Amino acid sequence: MNLSDPNFQLELAANIAVAGSILLAGRNNVHTWWLGIVGCVLFAAVFERSHLYADMVLQFFFVVISVFGWWQWLRGDHGAPLPITRLPARAWSWLLPLAVLATFGYGWMLTRLTNAYAPYIDSAVLVLSVIAQILMMRRKLESWWVWLLVNTIAVPLYYSRGLHLTSILYVGFWINALVALRHWRHLMRAEADTGRAADGIA
Repeated sequence: MNLSDPNFQLELAANIAVAGSILLAGRNNVHTWWLGIVGCVLFAAVFERSHLYADMVLQFFFVVISVFGWWQWLRGDHGAPLPITRLPARAWSWLLPLAVLATFGYGWMLTRLTNAYAPYIDSAVLVLSVIAQILMMRRKLESWWVWLLVNTIAVPLYYSRGLHLTSILYVGFWINALVALRHWRHLMRAEADTGRAADGIA
C-alpha cells in the first residue's frame, strides 16, 4: 500500500466511493445510486489493470443498472417510492440454475479468449453480483443474502491479486450486508404495519 503509487491511489478512490454507496444502500438511502456510479467507473479501471475482466465488465453493468435503480427507488411503485418486499420462493427454482450456467459459460469464454486470472471464480462474482444488484434495484430483501455470498467469494480473489485494500473493504461489505439485512427486514415489517393501519383507517 504505497500512497505514491497511481494504481493504489485509483484503488483507494474506488474503494471510498463504493464503500459510501454500500453503506447508504444498507441504510435504504437513495443516494447510494449516484455514488455507486462513480465508484463503478473507478473500479472498472482498477480491475482492467489486474486482468480481472469479468469484474471490469461487471462495473459497466452496475453503471447502467444504477440508473434504473435510482429511478425504481424513487418512482418504481406506480410513481411512488418502491417498498421493500421478499422475492417469491418459486423464483429460486430458475434463478439458481441460471446462475450456475451463466457462471460456467462466462468462465469458459474468459478461459478461451483472454488471459483472465481465476476466470470461473471471477465469473461467479460477476453473475452473483448481477443477481444481487437486480434484486436490490427491486428492493428485495434477499439481495443481501446474495451479497453475502458475493463478498465471501470476492475477498480471497481480490487478495490473491494483490488488491489488499479492496479485499479488506469487502470484509467490511460482508459485515455491512449482515447489518443491512437486519435493517431492511425491520423496515419491511414497519412498512407492512403502516400499510395495514392505512387499510384499516380506509
